[in-house]
Amino acid sequence: MEGAPDGDVRVVSRRMVRPAPPPATVNGNGCRLPKEEVEVIHLTPWDLRLITIDYIQKGILLPKPPVSGDDLVNALQASFSRALARFYPFAGSLASEEHGDGTVSVSLRCTGDGAEFVHAVAPGVAVADIISSLYTPPVVWKFYSLNEVLGADAAIHQLPVLAAQVTELADGVFIGMTLNHSAGDGTAFWHFFNTWSEIHRRAFGGAGIITDDHDLPDIELSTPPPSLRRWFVETCPVPIAMPFRTLQDIVKPFERTAVQECFFTFPAASVKNLKAQANAEIAGTAAAAVATISSLQAVLAHLWRAVCQARRLPPEQTTFYSVVVGCRGRVTGIPPGYVGNAMVLGRAEATAGEIVDKGLGWAAWLRNRAVAYFDEAGMRESLERWVREPDFMYMGNLSSAGTALVTGSSPRFDVFGNDFGWGKPVAVRSGAGNKADGKATVFEGPERGGSVSLEVCIAPDALERLVADEEFMGAVSLPAPAGVKGR
Repeated sequence: MEGAPDGDVRVVSRRMVRPAPPPATVNGNGCRLPKEEVEVIHLTPWDLRLITIDYIQKGILLPKPPVSGDDLVNALQASFSRALARFYPFAGSLASEEHGDGTVSVSLRCTGDGAEFVHAVAPGVAVADIISSLYTPPVVWKFYSLNEVLGADAAIHQLPVLAAQVTELADGVFIGMTLNHSAGDGTAFWHFFNTWSEIHRRAFGGAGIITDDHDLPDIELSTPPPSLRRWFVETCPVPIAMPFRTLQDIVKPFERTAVQECFFTFPAASVKNLKAQANAEIAGTAAAAVATISSLQAVLAHLWRAVCQARRLPPEQTTFYSVVVGCRGRVTGIPPGYVGNAMVLGRAEATAGEIVDKGLGWAAWLRNRAVAYFDEAGMRESLERWVREPDFMYMGNLSSAGTALVTGSSPRFDVFGNDFGWGKPVAVRSGAGNKADGKATVFEGPERGGSVSLEVCIAPDALERLVADEEFMGAVSLPAPAGVKGR
């Protein structure tokens, strides 16, 4: 890509950071253990289903901090360690146990071994190199460790569950975090990030030099504490013995095809207009009697229609759009601060011709119904069935050979509130994890207040046509070129 930075990212140091102070005596399963015992957290069907995909990789681009080098990294390591004390399972290890009867189980062992913490430098990369183009430069993927690692690899190859990388740029810093998806979902991921940034902001106020982790004061946080106890359907066996001889038998290599990604931001006014258009199009129909199109449903429908055209799908081609539906607040017994996976996929399906020809409102209504059909009783039944007939998520299946879309994350996640003390994030970007043709990640927009961003990853030729689509791009705010201040 023209004008992209050279991508010279050099790792300065790599270390394991343990939680400090030591973990609480009450374990995630609600039991008290003697200090010498290792707490074991058994994984749920939701957790196990995601062990076959890449780690979650998300990060924030921050302005240049007042300190740099070891002073910056040591301070961030100290606050990271304190955040790990709250989320101590993330400092543990994933382990599989073969039972000798053709079954295998997987657990998260709270060993306290630590999370990986990487310090890197990229002096040839500037903030503008990342945010001044719609296209995401390939160098961003180098701002993360544990790239293209599957969740199961943590148990097979004894890899850490969590990793953070602090990359100093020419005029800013990128903090990227990588979390094993079987240990937590996007809600848990950003809960940890919010906790870490608040600890650092309140302890250092943006500056400070630390020589010992114990120099950090005790802090009362506004970020709520996590709920570490895993939730199981009452009839579910614990642990779950999956009908495979080894964990390796579950893993399928992910065929990583050539993709390119763009970061599209829809300002609040555009989101409002798309929502109004979608609801106006279904007004007076039977659909309007049972549904009101939300802002996100309208934006995703706008993307779905444009991608069908950009891919040049034949009108009769079946296409589906899977979007993550969170279960916190929808399922009895799962608290807001639940750490683990609590999500399902809501899938809408139609032909490409229907998506394009029937309009924004109809496509948004399909997305609306995919969420509305969520049923707690049906969800519980599917979890009980999973124990007998386990199935796993594979990114290749979700992409469906370039005919489908899948969207994870949520605009409700507090991304731009992650102020470490020297200024709010300039941007958010994700890593190489789970980048397949058709992956679209949603974030709150940098304006907040109703703006939405979509990180869209599709085949290069289709992405080029998407960027040239005047109807689609009419709702997108263009980034300011390098050297020009944005709005």
